[in-house]
Amino acid sequence: MIHPIHPQINTVFVHVTDLEHSVEWYGQLLGIKTDTSFIEKPVYTFSLANHTSLTLGAGPAGNEPKSFQPIPCPLFNIHTNDIHKSYSFVEDREIQIAQSITEYEDFSFFNIYDPDGHIVMICSG
Repeated sequence: MIHPIHPQINTVFVHVTDLEHSVEWYGQLLGIKTDTSFIEKPVYTFSLANHTSLTLGAGPAGNEPKSFQPIPCPLFNIHTNDIHKSYSFVEDREIQIAQSITEYEDFSFFNIYDPDGHIVMICSG
């Protein structure tokens, strides 16, 4: 029998309060050009590598902004080949850093806050 659930992540869904601002923020972080005139509420999806995408969701159009409490640990990580260059990149853009670089023998990481207080890990290895 073929298993009905596939071992792949198609999208990471992130709740946001201001879709346009979050699209611009994540676009800058990921180096993906965005045109906010193409945003169709309530969601915006960035196509990433392989099968994975990042979907930002702000709730049904015309309603009050979503209300949620960010969890106190990273939602996901974004890969980098150069942890120090990535750290300088976020510092130069005045992105709030949640945790500075931690280095191990085989990988390194640091954490940042997105505009809604979600923690995103930048990770090598």
